[in-house]
Amino acid sequence: MVAAPRMRSGQIWSSRRSRGWLLVLPLLLGLVAFSLYPLVYGLALSFSKSQLGNPFQAWIGVGNYRDALADEVFVDSLKRSILFSLPVSAIQVAAGLAIAIMLDANLRAGKVIRTLILLPLITPPIMVAATWKLIFNPTGGLLNNTLRDLGVIDAPVSFLGSSQWALPAVALADTWQWTPFAALLAFAALQGLPGDVLDAAAIDGASAWRRFWSVMLPTLLPALVAIFLVKVVISFKIFDLVYAMTGGGPGFDTNLASFQIYRVGLQQFNVGYAAAQTMIFGLVVGLVTLPIIIARDKMVARWI
Repeated sequence: MVAAPRMRSGQIWSSRRSRGWLLVLPLLLGLVAFSLYPLVYGLALSFSKSQLGNPFQAWIGVGNYRDALADEVFVDSLKRSILFSLPVSAIQVAAGLAIAIMLDANLRAGKVIRTLILLPLITPPIMVAATWKLIFNPTGGLLNNTLRDLGVIDAPVSFLGSSQWALPAVALADTWQWTPFAALLAFAALQGLPGDVLDAAAIDGASAWRRFWSVMLPTLLPALVAIFLVKVVISFKIFDLVYAMTGGGPGFDTNLASFQIYRVGLQQFNVGYAAAQTMIFGLVVGLVTLPIIIARDKMVARWI
């Protein structure tokens, strides 16, 4: 009998690499179909005069970008989105950390409490908006009735119709919905803390506050910055609450960038201009999150 030829190591490696590419090919095709193609198509739209249902009527170069940067309504919506996303995300991470510490201190009740705090997160955003719209209702709303019973106000306040309170009201609804997300991630980070270090600090006589400030917080900081980064990106994309609670009003007081792009693209049907606004919006989000990414990477490198 003639022995079968043995494959060389290089041939074996090439064969394995080919099989690996075949396994990865569906994922690459999915990325191209659902990520790369929409990005390229949107970029092409941004350089064209395009209407909904009638795209690419003419190539106008950077005209849409020039108009967008000169559009005070759009520029103000970008500023409003930044001023909304950063503080709201910071508050949610801080509140989530507090909830996570309480959960960690009482692990027996943790499963029940974790289930309860998940309820806002799994509630559809449109239902969250409807609920909080009823709470803020000036006629019979829970908040107005409570404040009037406590003697804080004499007459009903239209929170969603007030330039002063409309955006904070949306922020409160968003905080109610997304704080559980930060709490669960912070709780998972807490479970990875070295217990012996905390025990040693307690034996040395460190108070609970000192253990938190000097041991727990520095160890958790990379994870908290990562949670903050994710939450900032989510906050920039907020649309549902604005759409259902205020419609961008009163005036333009809650007109965030994502809602302004919706107005231009799907109400005014100017999808070329909306595409240019989307590209600028994406660039702004990248510039805002870049320092957070750099800070997180430096913290992670310090602990490695």
